[in-house]
Amino acid sequence: MNLSFDNTQNAFAYKSTAALKKAKFLISVIQNPLMVKLATKATPLLMKMGLPLNGILRNTVFSQFVGGESLEESARVARQLGSYGVQVILDYGVEAKEGEANFDSVTEHIIEAIDFAATEKNIPFVSVKITGVASQLLLEQLNEAPRLRSGIHDSESEDAAWQRVKERMTAICDVASEKGIGILIDAEETWIQDPIDRLAIELMTYYNKEKVVVYNTYQLYRKDRLSFLKLSHSIAQEGKFLLGAKLVRGAYMEKERERAIQKGYDSPIHINKEHTDADFDTAANYCLQNIDTISLLLASHNEHSNLNVVAQMQENNITKQNAHIHFSQLYGMGDHITFNMASAGYNTSKYLPFGPISEVIPYLMRRAEENTSVNGQTNKELVMLNKELARRKAKK
Repeated sequence: MNLSFDNTQNAFAYKSTAALKKAKFLISVIQNPLMVKLATKATPLLMKMGLPLNGILRNTVFSQFVGGESLEESARVARQLGSYGVQVILDYGVEAKEGEANFDSVTEHIIEAIDFAATEKNIPFVSVKITGVASQLLLEQLNEAPRLRSGIHDSESEDAAWQRVKERMTAICDVASEKGIGILIDAEETWIQDPIDRLAIELMTYYNKEKVVVYNTYQLYRKDRLSFLKLSHSIAQEGKFLLGAKLVRGAYMEKERERAIQKGYDSPIHINKEHTDADFDTAANYCLQNIDTISLLLASHNEHSNLNVVAQMQENNITKQNAHIHFSQLYGMGDHITFNMASAGYNTSKYLPFGPISEVIPYLMRRAEENTSVNGQTNKELVMLNKELARRKAKK
């Protein structure tokens, strides 16, 4: 296998030396859990007090992790990435406030993003958080409701609010199907995930008959997700539709473990990273073994996991441009993976959030917290940034 993630010239060709130095500073700050904890608590509070933080945020974490405040601003970033063969997953990063009007507004923004993506050459996907179009309380109630023999939750079929959620997602998927854009449904916490899984399967049953429009997200740090992935595939085969599977390790580990202790139930999260890694790679291999009926989106910053899929592709003579295999990393992270894979000819993208600075703060704070909880990830980022800065200095 001749793919390597060590070529920093490829990885950072799109960044100026000044941008590299700024990225190095930001990643260094994010590496400090105490700094992240203080910033997470203080930033929203200071913004509520009306302090002029927008300029500072725009020139630091916002520019590092977000495409822009609008679709037009994000377009510039998307086109820059596209010039290096990197595609884009658009995400309206605003976390909706409770209320039907807010949920309808988020739905409209997502549809606008789909319409926009269809006009660009390198934006094949738009990401959707169900918590942006549905009440958190409603999702919790449905998650806890007893199931009827049919498998439907008690009260699910009569709940008018749930019907409106389905209508919003149907409106989104109708446009996506018509425009040829994939919809990636984000995973959430375990206590609201069940109705999301049910909705994802329901949407796939309708929209994924001939092509994959809808993807569900499987968080493999959960002990039950490998078996659920296989169950989802069985349901898809029985229902004669294609399964869209976005694989991630997971985003709510500390929150999940804390809640399990508070509520007195077994943690749904694997006991260690090794178990998570094993399930993740097994899930990826399972998708590849069934690549005719599963469309895989591997969303990972783990070098081994990406190389594992590449090795399996080569071993099984699966072409790099197979439409059912896509690799993705976050904008602002993992450039050594993204750009080297894109340069080698694989379907690769950046997950690119957009939205008003003041409204995207919760996303940015969560991203910072996640990065501090992943051992070695920020270290690797700093190693690659330092390596490229040293290469450029030596070249002068």
